[in-house]
Amino acid sequence: MSNKRLVVWLNEVGMEDVELVGGKNASLGEMIKGLSPMGIKIPMGYVVTAEAYRYFIDFNNLKEKIKETLKGLNPNDVFDLQKRGLTVREMIKGGQFPEDLRKQILDFYAQLSEMYGKHRVDVAVRSSATAEDLPDASFAGQQETYLNIKGDETLLNAIRNCFASLFTDRAISYRESFGFDHFSIGLAVGVQKMVRSDLASAGVGFSLDTESGFKDVVLINGSYGLGEMVVQGAVTPDEWLVFKPTFRKGYEAIIEKKLGKKDKKMVYGTTEDERVKIVSVPEEKQKQFCLTDEEVLKLADWIMKIEEYYSQKYNKWTPMDVEWAKDGEINELFIVQARPETIHSRKDHSKIVTYKITEPYEVRSKKILVQGIAVGDKVATGNVKLMYSLEDAKDFKAGDVLVTDMTDPDWEPIMKMASAIVTNRGGRTCHAAIVARELGVPAVVGTGNATEVLKDGQLVTVSCAEGDVGYVYDGQIEYEVEEVDVNTLPKTKTPIMMNVASPEGAFDFSFLPNAGVGLAREEFIINNYIGIHPLALIKFDEIKQKDPELAEIIEDKTFGYDNKEEYYIKKLSYGIARIAAAFYPKPVIVRFSDFKSNEYANLIGGKYFEPIEENPMIGWRGASRYYSEEFKEAFGLECKAILRVRNKMGLTNVKVMVPFCRTPEEGEKVLKVMEEFGLRRGDNGLEVYVMCELPSNVVLADQFAQHFDGFSIGSNDLTQLTLGLDRDSSLVAHLYDERNEAVKRLIAQVIKTAKQKGRKIGICGQAPSDYPDFAQFLVEQGIDTISINPDAVLKTTKAIAEIEKKLGLQ
Repeated sequence: MSNKRLVVWLNEVGMEDVELVGGKNASLGEMIKGLSPMGIKIPMGYVVTAEAYRYFIDFNNLKEKIKETLKGLNPNDVFDLQKRGLTVREMIKGGQFPEDLRKQILDFYAQLSEMYGKHRVDVAVRSSATAEDLPDASFAGQQETYLNIKGDETLLNAIRNCFASLFTDRAISYRESFGFDHFSIGLAVGVQKMVRSDLASAGVGFSLDTESGFKDVVLINGSYGLGEMVVQGAVTPDEWLVFKPTFRKGYEAIIEKKLGKKDKKMVYGTTEDERVKIVSVPEEKQKQFCLTDEEVLKLADWIMKIEEYYSQKYNKWTPMDVEWAKDGEINELFIVQARPETIHSRKDHSKIVTYKITEPYEVRSKKILVQGIAVGDKVATGNVKLMYSLEDAKDFKAGDVLVTDMTDPDWEPIMKMASAIVTNRGGRTCHAAIVARELGVPAVVGTGNATEVLKDGQLVTVSCAEGDVGYVYDGQIEYEVEEVDVNTLPKTKTPIMMNVASPEGAFDFSFLPNAGVGLAREEFIINNYIGIHPLALIKFDEIKQKDPELAEIIEDKTFGYDNKEEYYIKKLSYGIARIAAAFYPKPVIVRFSDFKSNEYANLIGGKYFEPIEENPMIGWRGASRYYSEEFKEAFGLECKAILRVRNKMGLTNVKVMVPFCRTPEEGEKVLKVMEEFGLRRGDNGLEVYVMCELPSNVVLADQFAQHFDGFSIGSNDLTQLTLGLDRDSSLVAHLYDERNEAVKRLIAQVIKTAKQKGRKIGICGQAPSDYPDFAQFLVEQGIDTISINPDAVLKTTKAIAEIEKKLGLQ
């Protein structure tokens, strides 16, 4: 057997050696050879090859015994699978190494120890199947990893255990289900120098957004200690998004940053029997990010280089799934694993399948039982099956909703049968999330308390169709499913933009045909991302004296930020940036906050800063706030957030818009205040628009045109103020109609004036989303752009194409 390649160094192999060393090791070898010269750090190691595995199996006469043990197996019978799997693994663990193989393994270990200047170097021992981690087959997590292995006998045991892990219950089930012959797949074992991330942090990174498949971002997850906790979903990790196009231009393009729940970590054990152990993380550390911004950008750079390298190698776009670790002894980052991402890179974005909850929010919000991180974008209904261990699997029926603390790879046979998965713990890249995506089932992870709230047998609806937050509702919720091929949609001459409120849905919306965003509302971000009144942050010392209880709530929400104002600016900038990045380089028009005083009062601390108005709808809102002494500083935070998005992140496709601006003089005042806070019209190409939503905006359009670059018609308020009715009042709701002749005449008039003055004019109100005939009227008037809600893009596009054809505009 000595002529076989039994043990090889990682830097001697590459992607062409998958059959010999398995996907993981081939990829590591490829990176050490191809990427180390670019400055990407990868720990050294060696591989006990698939030939060594086969030699071991043959030497111990195991092949026929294993075949016999697995004969007639039903992979869906969990208990039969458990019994036979255990028998096979015990056979392998009882095997002996041939002497020549044993000697080679230990010789290489001695050389690796010498290389790192240690007597017995600490290594990670990872199994890597020869069919795993290929661009066309995801076997992720099917085999085992052993960490902090030191010493000859411990190493040999770990390698033997890896050989046995080719026959874990989940791996047997996977191969049986997909029709793979158990012996057509070999197993190689990587032995690699451990990175001391137990003293720092570790995690995973993807060169695309794992939910939507949006390819222009790098997603990084991280937590303290060894990376297994992130992969297993035992913690909710910190999360960052880096926008590739502007990062390449030299900007610090971290467009999103979320603090996770890192309450425990895996570290080195202190005895021979305990290789690793799990310990608590002090509260102060939990509320800090586990990487600095500088480290995040370094990792993003490496992940992008890895993606470029593999895309060239495979001659097609090859997004990557990467594992990283930071060594706490030497304070350095390392890449410890990289494999092609196999789910979203295959997604066909020309077919848009949309799940849409049709039950009104005010009805369904009363039925929310738990919420967490949404995985996927589907909706499913089923009966809850609470599982605390695999012992509970015997009553599991196909179509049940699996509810558990967290899943691990042994649970995959059950996960395949579930209509949806709900876990207490985990983040977007945990085991449950990865498998759910692969299986195409919705999952809500990191709920915190699903196993306490949800009851066995209870009928629930699991919804991942409402952005980043996933909900579990009591009972059956109404929803509909629609599939459209975007290639069949007609092309229009009038650019169709989108109204986007929620940053979470932006990446998905970007795949719809669009000319950018005609209205990005700040209110949703302020409400859901920030939740605190801006003046309660600016005047926090006053709040502390007035209301210590409230101050404590604010302290808790803003923990981890240098100061309270920075919290507001950064949170707002991340929300805006996510929308701007999704549509980059197309224009994204961000409207400054347009809360009424009663809405601002609902924010944390708002009651101390808001007046009580009889009719807030036509009271202190929009432009009148921005230059007032009472609110000016709060508006300054919005200006700083926009500056951060444009200048620091490089998203210069962001334009801004002033709402509810009653007179040209008000417009002038707002522009002056913006300048005071560094946001000057024309700087770095900044365009400033004004909402056209009051009759005065139409009547004095020629004067407004002297101060602003364009208009955006807000048909909701324009209708309300033209017809003199409160759109919040049900008593006069029957009179509210944007298609009223008076409203249409005003719109026709302002379009004409804007054209005469050489100013852009679009519409972002609700009307063209609700009424395709209204969209047709706008085209007839010669409007520049029409911005509609994402769920109306398909029907409105068809209506506009129809009228353009009639008018001969195509």
